[in-house]
Amino acid sequence: MLAPVIVTFLLSFTYYDPMAGSRWVGMENFQQFFTGDRSLQIFWNTLSFAIFAVTGNVIVGLLLALALNRAMPAFLLYLFRLAYFLPVIIAAAFVSIVWGYFYGDDLGVINYYLIRLGFAPVHWLTSSRTAMMSIIIMDVWKNTGFFMIIFIAALQGVPKAIMDAAIMDDASYWRRFFRIVLPWISPVVFFAIVYASIGALQVYESIVILTRGGPGDWLRRFCLCHHDLAYLDHHIHSACRLAAMGPVLSHADQSRQTLD
Repeated sequence: MLAPVIVTFLLSFTYYDPMAGSRWVGMENFQQFFTGDRSLQIFWNTLSFAIFAVTGNVIVGLLLALALNRAMPAFLLYLFRLAYFLPVIIAAAFVSIVWGYFYGDDLGVINYYLIRLGFAPVHWLTSSRTAMMSIIIMDVWKNTGFFMIIFIAALQGVPKAIMDAAIMDDASYWRRFFRIVLPWISPVVFFAIVYASIGALQVYESIVILTRGGPGDWLRRFCLCHHDLAYLDHHIHSACRLAAMGPVLSHADQSRQTLD
């Protein structure tokens, strides 16, 4: 299992030519990346997408879990859980195609109703101001159900005796949440942040299907650039460089989420 990781890490410090072999270049590959304007744009695209996608998935999932972790008829409880979890099991490619019909500039469902209501249409996927937000909304819609389920399981593990004691002390709902519930489920929150960070850094199908990294390079990310370098340009060393930077970027995103 470690062999591919070690080989990738070593190739990131080489110039690899499939025909002529490889030669050691040290940190030159990484210097080229961090001194190029386009490379820095890709880096910040990847990091900003991960930060907002992770924040959205974790917060919305937790809010849904809080809303559904209460007494209600069993039929409604399982109906809501199924409705929110169903997008998780649908392939990302199919979700992207469907959301493409929603986000279309001319024939999109959202713009159709905006025009009917008297508003100007929005260029959801063709404007640098809204493209990333649109993909993040779709990502949260698809994945938040998974985090909702694990947060519901965590909330049901909070000792009822402690909550009853807090209620008897006249503690408000949000005071009980921040002083009792959130510290109790903090390991699950940390797991959700780590899991969501890994998933956000691996988002590929939706961006390829909907925008192909555009407009310009506003949605071009590590995973898309990695694919093009390795399989289209055959720059194996550059692709390995991006792969080696992935764990560093994931750690930075997790640290930022934990601090927030």
